[in-house]
Amino acid sequence: MTMKYLDEYRDPTQVKLLLQKIKESVNQPWVIMEICGGQTHSFLRHGLNALLPPQIELVHGPGCPVCVTPLEQIDKAIAIASRPEVIFTSYGDMLRVPGSSTDLFSVRAKGGDVRVVYSPLEAVQLADAHPDKEVVFFAIGFETTAPANAMAVLLAQRKGIRNFSMITAQVRVPPAMEAILQAASCRVQGFLAAGHVCAVMGFHEYLPLAEKYQVPIVVTGFEPIDLLQGLYATIRQLEAGHAQVENQYQRAVNQQGNTAAQQSIQQAFQPVDRKWRGIGTITKSGWGLRPELAALDAELKFEVQDLLSQESPLCIAGEILQGLKKTVECPAFGKKCTPQNPLGAPMVSSEGACAAYYRYH
Repeated sequence: MTMKYLDEYRDPTQVKLLLQKIKESVNQPWVIMEICGGQTHSFLRHGLNALLPPQIELVHGPGCPVCVTPLEQIDKAIAIASRPEVIFTSYGDMLRVPGSSTDLFSVRAKGGDVRVVYSPLEAVQLADAHPDKEVVFFAIGFETTAPANAMAVLLAQRKGIRNFSMITAQVRVPPAMEAILQAASCRVQGFLAAGHVCAVMGFHEYLPLAEKYQVPIVVTGFEPIDLLQGLYATIRQLEAGHAQVENQYQRAVNQQGNTAAQQSIQQAFQPVDRKWRGIGTITKSGWGLRPELAALDAELKFEVQDLLSQESPLCIAGEILQGLKKTVECPAFGKKCTPQNPLGAPMVSSEGACAAYYRYH
């Protein structure tokens, strides 16, 4: 059925039909991971998880860029933002993410010039307008935000804006999926891949993963119909013993992705090993600025690259992000860890699994 308007992807009649198809297709238990925190929030906001057959267990993946940004990156950002000569810019989610002893919101409350922006290009414009200040942008995100972040740093270089720099915390989805699949503790038998990431990168990188680990991967959107169609396709593959990549999100995604955006990423970034909060270092799982753009690297400019931090022992974010535990299994959830007093990023991010359970459950 061809759909044209958003409300059609939330049609209750179609939801019921898909739920019935899923119920009729399931003959054994399956563990399926939705990669993106946006998918997690949609499942819970619409109550879909409660309507699924008991044989299907959804686990929540590491696809929340705020959540996987390691503690030491937050501490580096706080150290830079606290300097009097700095205008520190970031997306709003990052302001409440706890560092070792404080957060960016508290830095602003104490007089630090910390500003929320909606595009990295705003930060470049600020630097151009305030040549007496050092403007720093906190570049977090998966492949979805990478093109805009790349364009910002390339624009600053082209215009010769020397007072702009960037903390780069860009991460990549396929290496994280492979790290999950390689783990001896892995329970995941199928993936719902994030449609917006694939809109940029395509899904060709998932083909060797599906074949190597014999796991079905279905690219989906974020509305109820999208998610249930993706689940249905995944379950049909699992029940039939197939392991292929399918594209449910055809209205936005093709196999090769947005090649112009990929070219911008390649001009600004190179693959690097990246540490993930609560998980550890994953080989070639991030993007770092190319050597010729080192002057725009805020960690080097402000000499915080060697700063290390210790995660809170009470926060089990790493296990949640790998699908090993559910949010409600955390003894601190809703008690010592709340949106007002978070122990970890998943409780404050708009894509965090802990925030979703706290809000909707």
